Amino acid sequence: MKKTSTRLADGRELIYYDLRDDTVRDAVDRRPLERTVTTSQVRRDPLLGDEVAIASHRQGRIYHPPADECPLCPTEGDRLSEIPDSSYDVVVFENRFPSLAGDSGRCEVVCFTSDHNSSFADLTEEQTRLVLEAWTDRTSELSHLPAVQQVFCFENRGAEIGVTLGHPHGQIYAYPFTTPRTALMLRSVAAHKEATGGENLFDAIMEKELAGERLVLATDHWVAFVPYAAHWPYEVHLYPRRRVPDLLALDEEARTEFSQVYLELLRRFDRIFGEGEPPTPYIAAWHQAPFGTLDEFEGVNRDDFGLHLELFTIRRTSGKLKFLAGSESGMSVFINDIQPESAAQRLREVASS
Repeated sequence: MKKTSTRLADGRELIYYDLRDDTVRDAVDRRPLERTVTTSQVRRDPLLGDEVAIASHRQGRIYHPPADECPLCPTEGDRLSEIPDSSYDVVVFENRFPSLAGDSGRCEVVCFTSDHNSSFADLTEEQTRLVLEAWTDRTSELSHLPAVQQVFCFENRGAEIGVTLGHPHGQIYAYPFTTPRTALMLRSVAAHKEATGGENLFDAIMEKELAGERLVLATDHWVAFVPYAAHWPYEVHLYPRRRVPDLLALDEEARTEFSQVYLELLRRFDRIFGEGEPPTPYIAAWHQAPFGTLDEFEGVNRDDFGLHLELFTIRRTSGKLKFLAGSESGMSVFINDIQPESAAQRLREVASS
């Protein structure tokens, strides 16, 4: 992998990740852009104790442009985009309309491929490995920023999810706090550790699922299963067999095998609802340990956290979506329309040949 860092016309950082070591990246951003000005701030809710990012400048972001005006495609002739070069393997750049910026963190865009009409599931294993290396490198770099406590790599796929740019891409959020979902996990890990005399909750969950009916697939280095209390109609958690706190700690064997396993899961997701159905909308989310202090979670350190990826869709059946209505949005109590065991069985049935 070759990494080349440059700057866009408005000063934002752009990084090329290339498969070939001899690739030269010297294209200049020719757009007449002024410096990006953001109004992002983080406010803490005194009643719930969580944080909310206020980012009113995002109202002006690009919304469903035609394919020939996609800002994530390479620059071609006089059609100028966010990527100055005429081709790329993987590109990461600072979001022009970030939810978090400056002392409030940082937001980046990850373009998985220059092919506008493809998806992550269409990537080769070599391309997927390059994306993994980009995620890992950005996790490392962002973790050293003074304001950053947690790094979140994710992909939103599909208009139903709210995606406004059709090009295959994901995002990375560098938060200046530990996110509420991670805090809940850490509290559960701490409680389980104390109640069992030191047992790790992530290890216990994986051991139980390996022997159960919710297992989707298991390889030498990865395990994928539908969780016992799945929140979403079709939801899969992907764990490395050797518990590690973040992407940086994955060993070479797990990195090599990840591409095959992850592509298999994504392709199964596209088969869930049968032939002829549109691509399955999904969110793919990496959960990593915070880099800040864990003092508030008594008895827990970073190594107690288990890196894992959560992949889920809001489509509950053909042509029907799972909306977050009163119970979910009002009280944070999810109601799942699909039995987790049935979801796991379906995901085993659609295994690719």
